[in-house]
Amino acid sequence: MLTVRYDRLGLRSGDRLLDLGCGGGRHAFEALRRGATVVALDADGAELKDVSILFAAMEEAGEAGPGASGRAVNGDAVHLPFPDDAFDRIIAAEVLEHIPPDGPALAELARVLRPGGTMAITVPRFGPELINWALSDEYHNVPGGHIRIYRRNVLADRMRAAGLTVTGWHHAHALHSPYWWLKCAVGTTNEDHPLVRAYHRLLVWDIEKAPPVTRLTERALNPVLGKSLVVYAEKP
Repeated sequence: MLTVRYDRLGLRSGDRLLDLGCGGGRHAFEALRRGATVVALDADGAELKDVSILFAAMEEAGEAGPGASGRAVNGDAVHLPFPDDAFDRIIAAEVLEHIPPDGPALAELARVLRPGGTMAITVPRFGPELINWALSDEYHNVPGGHIRIYRRNVLADRMRAAGLTVTGWHHAHALHSPYWWLKCAVGTTNEDHPLVRAYHRLLVWDIEKAPPVTRLTERALNPVLGKSLVVYAEKP
């Protein structure tokens, strides 16, 4: 399930891409398929071990694009272990809301992006996220949880303050907003609730099969209910 649109990011074969806060690696793997030289960075060593294994498996199976490579790096978003201008493209998906000093993190991302390079940052959208917080403290008030909710103009202003030029934005994953409202209402760890299980099956079906009925529904609802905000920017 991708949040970032690679055509808007401008990713090309041979580009150097940083996936900051890569988690399970969904964006990093797609970039590898498209021929990028990918660095997947996260603070979670267990996640990175799995990402490294799948990178190797993809390369061995011929699923990586021509000349593509991937490596996993353990690191801190506010002290990136890379030189200036190291990357052509950067993705930071659903990570800034976890970082207390988001200004220094954005400054680091701008530092390691080359002039003319592009970046996509995704965060939970203000409206759907506010409902989650209102329904459940358990949703966000946990170690490593969400510490802020971004309005679009606030995120865009902070990206500009880091020296970036904002070039566009969109919303994604409208079908996921009601799912999380439901989970917050019944308990975020209550995976056995029948409504949660039924909705989860719907989301898995959508991700695995991409049927027209769910794809068209989500596309229509994204401007209103999209769970994620995606903002694109370029370094002058």
